Amino acid sequence: MPEQFKSGFVNIFGAPNAGKSTLLNLLLGERLVIISPKVQTTRHRILGILSEPGYQVVFSDTPGIIEPRYKLHQKMMLQVKSALEDADVAILMHDINQPIEEFELVNSFLKLKVPVILLLNKTDAVKDKSTIDATVKQFGEKFPKWEVLPVSARKETGTDKIMPAILKHLPEGFAYYPDDSISDRSERFFVGEMVREQIYALYEEEIPYHAAVLVQSFEEKPTLTVIKADIIVSRETQKMILLGKGGSMIKQLGINSRKVIEEFLQKKVHLELFIKVRPKWRDNENYLREYGYN
Repeated sequence: MPEQFKSGFVNIFGAPNAGKSTLLNLLLGERLVIISPKVQTTRHRILGILSEPGYQVVFSDTPGIIEPRYKLHQKMMLQVKSALEDADVAILMHDINQPIEEFELVNSFLKLKVPVILLLNKTDAVKDKSTIDATVKQFGEKFPKWEVLPVSARKETGTDKIMPAILKHLPEGFAYYPDDSISDRSERFFVGEMVREQIYALYEEEIPYHAAVLVQSFEEKPTLTVIKADIIVSRETQKMILLGKGGSMIKQLGINSRKVIEEFLQKKVHLELFIKVRPKWRDNENYLREYGYN
């Protein structure tokens, strides 16, 4: 008899900068979600769909777990809680170079009741293999019901064990999405995220954390796609930093963003960026709703 089809929601949780988005891109074989070495890059819950003969896994990348300081942070943590409610399997990610106490704070927030795969990530930054073995043993003794795997998502070390571990716990079911689906989000959404990713890459200090991107128009023409997007910041001084001397920085941001968007859409793009100042937008319910943080 043929094996039963398996399907389910596998949701990825962890502290900021634990490597969740890098892992999702790796598992999907697509550069779907944005990544940055800066913390709090992921603000939305983003589904990534992996369809193979015999199974469909609906992954969720979630924001890093933090103590909320703004309404924006509260919205981000609500998305984490929604991912807790529908998880069939949970992947917890922890930077192996960080103390176990940091992980215990994250774990106490989650209170998981589903099968857990704990990935001790960033092993490429650990020089001594015996340290990795000792840490795996420590976590394994602390959480005996979990599967504990040392990995490097960035270097793809040990990651071949992740899918077999997931499939072992995945329930029998049916495909939730058509085979050719890769996410529940639109191209327009991902374009806005790609501009935001380039802000993280290009600017320092507080700018990335005070910036939101809203795609105002996305017009597909025969020879190119015309995209207009607003970059929202909190203060005039941030607008001046975004612009740069003689508009040099916003020009570079446009060049960098257009390049990655063209790679993503596989077509020529005309991109126009506009900067708007919205004081305290991170604490304004109406602005947050307008910018997609529902």
